[in-house]
Parts: sequence; C-alpha cells; structure tokens
Amino acid sequence: MIPVTLKPEPENFDTDVRQRGHAWLGEKGIALTKAPPKASILPTYWRCSNKQLWEAYFGVCAYLAIYFEWVTGASSTDHFIAKSRHAGDAYEWNNYRLCCMGANRNKTKFDDVLDPFSLAPDTFILNLVTGCIKANPAHGPAVGAAVKKTIRRLTLNSPEHKAMRAKHFSWYVRNKDACLLKELSPFVWNEAKRQGLL
Repeated sequence: MIPVTLKPEPENFDTDVRQRGHAWLGEKGIALTKAPPKASILPTYWRCSNKQLWEAYFGVCAYLAIYFEWVTGASSTDHFIAKSRHAGDAYEWNNYRLCCMGANRNKTKFDDVLDPFSLAPDTFILNLVTGCIKANPAHGPAVGAAVKKTIRRLTLNSPEHKAMRAKHFSWYVRNKDACLLKELSPFVWNEAKRQGLL
C-alpha cells in the first residue's frame, strides 16, 4: 500500500449521487451521521460514479496498489467509513476508495485498515524477491501494529499476493521497463526505487 491523493469529485457527482442519496435518507428519516437500519437498504447511487472513480485513480487499487482493467469487472467502490456506520458517507466522494473486488470483500465494514489517503510514505516495505510486505520500523511500534492489522485484514501476505508482487518485480528485472512497472504495479515500483534497484 502506498499513499493515494484524493482526486476532485466529478462535476455531476453532487446531483447524481450526493443529492439523490441525501434526499432518500431524508424521506426515510435517516440522519446523515447515524447508522441506517441496514446498510443493504441504501440505494446504490454511488454506482453512477464507479467508472469515474476508476478513471480518476487511473485504474489503481487503493489497497493493493496494482493496475486493473475496467473490462475485467474487478472494480468496486469501497466506502472507507462503512455504510453501516454513517448513512450519509455512502454518498460522499471523499469516502470512496477504488479497489479490486477481493480487497473490498476482505475489508467489508471493518475499520482496522489504514487509509491510503492519510498514509505516510514508505509505511509498508517490500521484499522484492519474496513479495512479502511488512511495516517500516522507522515509523514506530504504533504504526507497525496498524500495518500488521491492515496486512491481516486485507490478506496482503497471502501466497497469491506475494507471488503477484514478486512476479511484477521479475518482469522489471527481465525487461528493465521502469515506466511500465510504475503504471502496472506502483507499490513494487516505489519499493524498487527506494531500494535503489531501478
């Protein structure tokens, strides 16, 4: 995981998503800052902005820091503050994180995942050969504990995730195309650069 900068909301977001969501909540008597009776009852107006979210973040998953194509159907909108906690945040652009379906399923409603929007650089570090990630000890034990929780929650050190990152670096070693590595696997690129291997 690497820091992600919040992108401006699309011009039509307020009318297509926020206002519609707030109007529905008002009709049902659900306060914006309160939990809805069930998150599943909320109208999925945010889906109107799914493609715009993918485009705004250049197809890079906020949690895995890998590029994925829109046509794969793997894109999803994660509500960083869960819909089940604050109904109004279901319709706020700054609460959305572009992510792959697998990462979204793992995170679900939990709040023990570090936010890519407020992440310090080099919080996560990577063994480029094994693909294993861990906390950067330079950030101290409290951040280290939060990193470990994030890794556990998102299964970032599963055999599949480690193999993916190691494969991305091996592609670079074979082809020496740093620009392509940066586009396809920004976390691996960032770590290769930090370690002086580009």
